[in-house]
Amino acid sequence: MGKSLQTVEILAPGQNLNAYMQVVNSFSILTAEEEKELGENLYYREDLEAARRLVMAHLRFVVHIAKSYAGYGLSQGDLIQEGNVGLMKAVKRFNPEKGVRLVSFAVHWIKAEIHEFILRNWRIVKVATTKAQRKLFFNLRGQKKRLAWLTNSEAEAVAADLNVDVKNVREMETRLSAFDAAFDAGADEDDETAYKAPANYLEDRRYDPSVMLENADWTENSVAGLESALELLDDRSRDILQQRWLSEDKSTLHDLAGKYGVSAERIRQLEKNAMKKMRVSMEA
Repeated sequence: MGKSLQTVEILAPGQNLNAYMQVVNSFSILTAEEEKELGENLYYREDLEAARRLVMAHLRFVVHIAKSYAGYGLSQGDLIQEGNVGLMKAVKRFNPEKGVRLVSFAVHWIKAEIHEFILRNWRIVKVATTKAQRKLFFNLRGQKKRLAWLTNSEAEAVAADLNVDVKNVREMETRLSAFDAAFDAGADEDDETAYKAPANYLEDRRYDPSVMLENADWTENSVAGLESALELLDDRSRDILQQRWLSEDKSTLHDLAGKYGVSAERIRQLEKNAMKKMRVSMEA
């Protein structure tokens, strides 16, 4: 199979990463002159073949970066694929007139896509949402590879390096040390272990006397307010609302129009005005 056919699947590494890496490494590295020429063809002429060659020549660089994130417990193939997305975004935005090599420009985009993928998939609950938390997550994660719980001096040093409070460092350290737990007991768990599920520790307030009394009072007050508001309406308006909203066999606008000898639009207007009067009465 020639390279032209291989490149159809090259951006989506499968389970055979060794074969993928072998193909990636078979593409020659571009010289500065070749890269500038391809970059100009893409930037000024929107040459898609130039874009393809720029991407293919830098796929090995994505693999190199993705390997540095192997300690997060995520698929290496997925990390590479996300990095490839970042590479393609970088190629699309690459300006050869800036005098910077594509590899230097693309590293930000590649890492950004990998970081986003890790944060989405590392835990069920997202561990970092703000920019400061993300920076702290990846820096502290690197520290935790060689350290147990940070001492006070180590936490202070990390906080000083990243320009954050020690409190933020401790909070992120706790998040890194946590693990996902199922809310409900698994179907295969027996009675001796199922009780540990968090769902079993929620308070059931459905039969709490205070809650039941509160709900009963709310219902009674609502019904009383509705009845009082209906009494303020004229007979026709009251009947329209009862037929349209309070009857089990509800009437249509056309049904009521025939009953009162007016248009359906007039019934709609009467209904709207009656609802407005009731709302004012019940909110008073």
